[in-house]
Amino acid sequence: MTARVGLVLAAGAGRRFGGPKALVEYRGVRLVDRAVGLLRGGGCDLVVVVTGAAPIDVAGARVVHNEEWDSGMGSSLRAGLVAVAGRDVVVVPVDMPWLGVDAVRRVRGAGSGDGHSADLAVATYDGRWGHPVLLGGRHHPGVIASAVGDVGARRYLRAHADSVVEVPCGDTGSPRDVDVPGDLLPAP
Repeated sequence: MTARVGLVLAAGAGRRFGGPKALVEYRGVRLVDRAVGLLRGGGCDLVVVVTGAAPIDVAGARVVHNEEWDSGMGSSLRAGLVAVAGRDVVVVPVDMPWLGVDAVRRVRGAGSGDGHSADLAVATYDGRWGHPVLLGGRHHPGVIASAVGDVGARRYLRAHADSVVEVPCGDTGSPRDVDVPGDLLPAP
C-alpha cells in the first residue's frame, strides 16, 4: 500500500533568509503552498503542515503547530509524525521549491512493483539521498526518538540503511534548498 499522507516541515524562523521561508513567495506562490501542491499533485490525499515561528493558514492542508519549533527541525518532524498517528507519510521540507511531483509519486510507490511496499524510502539525486522521504508508520517511534535538534530522520535512516529503498529522482526536479534570498535566483 502506498503512502497517501504528506508532511511539510514549515516551522522554522528562516534566520539566514530574513524571515520564515514558508511565507516567502516564489513566482507568486508561497513556498508552503508550493509544498502542499507538490504533495497533493504526487497523490497525497491528506497533507499536514507543521508550523512554528509564524502562524500560517494553509488551504488544503491540516496545520499542526509545533510549540518547540525553536529547538530545531527534529521537533517539527516529531510533531508531524505524532499528528499522522502511525500512518505512512511522505516528508518534504518547505524550502525545496524545485522538487518534482514525479519524485513524490515514485517515493510514495517505492517497492510496490514486486508486491511489497517499502516503508522506508528516499529520493536520490546523482546517488545522494534527498527528499522526499517515505517513513512507514511502524518506524515512527524510532524516528521520533532519534529526531533531535536540526536532525530529522537522517540518523534513523542511516541506522536502517539496509531497509531503505533508494528511488532515483534526478530527472524529476532539483533537491536544492533555499537558505538565503539569493538562492531563489537563478532557478535550477
